[in-house]
Amino acid sequence: GRGVMPSIVCSVEEVLNMGYVIAREKVTSAFKIQNTSTLTLRYSIQLDSLSSTRDKDQQRLPSFITSSLQRTEFVGTQNYSGLSVFSIFPTEGEIVAGKSQDFIVTFSPDHESLYYSDRLKVVLFGKKIAHVIHLKGAARDYPMFVEGGIPLDVPIESLAVTSPVSSQEALKGGNVLPLTLYYKTVMKSILLILEYIDRESSPVPATTELKVGAIQTAQFASKKNMEFSFDSLPLLQQKGFTIDSVKGTIERGQVKRISVSWVPPADFRVSYSRYSMLLLTLE
Repeated sequence: GRGVMPSIVCSVEEVLNMGYVIAREKVTSAFKIQNTSTLTLRYSIQLDSLSSTRDKDQQRLPSFITSSLQRTEFVGTQNYSGLSVFSIFPTEGEIVAGKSQDFIVTFSPDHESLYYSDRLKVVLFGKKIAHVIHLKGAARDYPMFVEGGIPLDVPIESLAVTSPVSSQEALKGGNVLPLTLYYKTVMKSILLILEYIDRESSPVPATTELKVGAIQTAQFASKKNMEFSFDSLPLLQQKGFTIDSVKGTIERGQVKRISVSWVPPADFRVSYSRYSMLLLTLE
């Protein structure tokens, strides 16, 4: 007899990010698996969210009780409806030696969340896990989004410490800039922390970056470009803040990077943190 090792090559290495979608809409993406071995491979596609042992796995002590603070769960936010937020077609079949198979992933969230996630496993002959893909996606009720800063919401349904910067660390020196996002009648907040290091010879401003994007959707097709604008700028400038793009438009499916920098004004005292409010309007 002759032993043959099954092998595949996948077009997606580790993460398939479906990006942003309007809640209650859907988006699809594709990946390909090629059979690089000399035998026909019988495969099945499995999702962690549909695992028969998921309920048992969830009975383990959460990470905020144990010594480890590393998040080990790949299944994030799920649909309120109980239906899978991610679906794959086909889910099983055979790939002849030297041939490839295309797979379609559908992301269909039914409510707003930034933390949709799941883990996809390619299993050969019902035993061997040949490839793993982490599926991610986000949903918004409004067709614009902002990335950056420190999120003030909870990414998983637990009391785990998830932020890399604690509230106490955020208050040590530097400058704290709460940023309020105004979506028509809805308001959300993120936190920007800028830490300035005094270099007498060559002072360098403390900087951070925001990403403002517009989601591709058919619901608001009549309005091609989305607009954004920052308010309260004169007061911010007095406190040492600079924003490189205070207003503008963004086309559907595009993302604009906005730099926020801070240099301490002459009356700034290192003994306390300075707070400044910033309003960003998206419409």
